[in-house]
Amino acid sequence: MPRIILTTVVVAATVALTACEPATSTAAPAKTVTVAPTPSDTVTPASKATPTPVKTRTEPTRIRVPNVVGHNHQKAQNEMQAHGLYMLAEKDATGQGRMLLWDRNWVVVRQTPHAGTLVKSTATITLYSKKIGE
Repeated sequence: MPRIILTTVVVAATVALTACEPATSTAAPAKTVTVAPTPSDTVTPASKATPTPVKTRTEPTRIRVPNVVGHNHQKAQNEMQAHGLYMLAEKDATGQGRMLLWDRNWVVVRQTPHAGTLVKSTATITLYSKKIGE
């Protein structure tokens, strides 16, 4: 056992002394290089950006209201949208206040504004419909 301890101490001492010795190097010392900027490397101040023009609100386009009286309610809505009229309201023409849940079962009997009227694209078009067969 003393022999193992002695060997361990000798190995540890050898490692410690080896780590303390100055390292010998054959590499040449590092050289410092200074590079002067070329004209293409120089930074020029940015030119003043021109402000982007403010977009002004344009008036909605005017659209001639198509005649959809007598058309199936769903087809009438599709036709209005095809002409650029998306603000659509619908009412039960019988005055019963029913909701038009299944548009294909209804037919348009009246519309406001009337067909041929020029309206803004944001105008609300009201379609008055009744169930087919009433």
